[in-house]
Order: sequence, then C-alpha cells, then structure tokens
Amino acid sequence: MTAKPEPVLAAGAALGESPIWDDRTNTLLWVDIHRRQVHRFDPASGRNRTVTLDQPVGSVALRQGPGLIAAVGLSLGALDEEAGEFAPWHTVPEGERFNDGACDPAGRYLAGTLTDSPGGAALYSLEPSKALRRLLADVTLSNGLAWSPDEQTLYYIDTVLERIDAFDYETNTGSLGARRTVVDLRNSPGRPDGLTTDTDGNLWVAMAKGAAIRCYDPSGLLLDLITLPVPVVTSCTFGGPDLSDLYITTGQWPATQDQLASYPDAGAVFRLRGTGSKGRPVYRFAG
Repeated sequence: MTAKPEPVLAAGAALGESPIWDDRTNTLLWVDIHRRQVHRFDPASGRNRTVTLDQPVGSVALRQGPGLIAAVGLSLGALDEEAGEFAPWHTVPEGERFNDGACDPAGRYLAGTLTDSPGGAALYSLEPSKALRRLLADVTLSNGLAWSPDEQTLYYIDTVLERIDAFDYETNTGSLGARRTVVDLRNSPGRPDGLTTDTDGNLWVAMAKGAAIRCYDPSGLLLDLITLPVPVVTSCTFGGPDLSDLYITTGQWPATQDQLASYPDAGAVFRLRGTGSKGRPVYRFAG
C-alpha cells in the first residue's frame, strides 16, 4: 500500500482506544482510557468534544436511541454524553477494569476486563434487556472484538496470548461455539490490541508497541502491513462518508519524556485513505 496514515487530530492521548464511527453524525467516537475521557471528533470541522468521567473508560458503544453505552471502571451502563453523566447498570467482580468492547449483530454489548493475575478477567455480554452474563472466563487482557460479514464468527483477542482467535457465534442467543486460532502473532513485533473487519471479511489488527496495523484475510494470510510513526498503536475502525477511511487510535503510554520527544505524534488519531477496503456501519446497542 502506497498511502500512509496521517495524523488528523493531535490529541496527545495517554491511551487512545475504542474508535467507533457514528454514521448518523459522521463523527468519530473514541476514548482516552487513562485520562478517563470520551471524545467525539468531527473530521469535517476539526472539532473534538470531550467528556471527562471519574474512572477509566475502557470503551463506548452507540445505541439505537439517544446516548451511549460505556464500560467505566468495572461497571457497564448508560452514558449521557451531553450531561457528562454515567449511570452504572452492573458492576462485575472479575478484573481490575473494563477494556475493549463492541456491540454484536443482535444489539448486545460485549466487553471484557483485564488484570495482572493470569486468567483473572472475563468477557461479558450485556443484553438489550440489561441482563448481564459472563461469556468467557480465564481471560487476562480482554481486547479486540469484531464479527465476520456473515455474522457467524466472532474474532477475539486476549492480548497476552498474542493471537487472534475465532469463535463460532450464535447471533440469536449470543452464545459462543468452537474456538480456534486464526492468526498467531507471537513472532510479530508488538502485541495485538484493537481489531476491526471489512466487508470482505479481512481482519485489521492494531499492534501495541509494534508501530503498525496488520491486515489478514480470514484464513490468516497477511495481506498488508501499515506502519505508523508511533510505537503504541491501539485500535482502528473504518469511517468517513463511504466507510473507506481507516481511523487509528494511538497512545503515549508507556513512555518516558525522552521517548515522547522522539515520537511527537504519539497519542494522535490517524487516518489512512486509499485502503481499497470498506467497513460496515457498527452495530448499535438495542436497549
């Protein structure tokens, strides 16, 4: 690929994450976990609105109706973006805080936690009815979530395992089936973080401390390697009016001041045009 990612928002994020394109407003939602912030960026105007909460924000999701769903601290609940108020519905017992999350085709919100204790975190599923269940146990650092175009496969990353796994996924019930490894990333620079898929079913994975986005086909064949001028590349999503632009979040953490001086764009939101691929509108929470 000849196109290069370019910074479109000099955010200086400590740990940018959870980019989501809102196709109703043509804006990009994203979070800065360590600064406890939810951002909404308008590429047309360059405006970036910020809501600051009292705990780290692992991820957010759009809703069919007004407002957002958010994973804040160890709680899942509703976020009133205008008022800047988070209303928790559930607090979970496993992990130190929530991390990445995404809505499934039926409008559930899946989000996982992380911990320093191996296997002490979990992946949860929040139903539109607000019922919560633990979907997957024995997790350490729950991360990227994405679905195949036919909605029958859930791709999932537990970062410490350094791979992309796939589950057979039953959309009607939200149940997980057989698990298999699609991409082994143990010999690739960095560790896998956020994840998205395109309309062809290809997987785009951000490599934290690997300064890159790696693109694989569903069989695990490497199709493209997109390098960035910052080491901590955290997640990506397709956006823009025709969902053909790849938006990429990055972070400054962990880095010393001397290291940051070498990477002036660390923490910026990047945009890559000319990928030749397109995304799909993200699923919204149905509750």
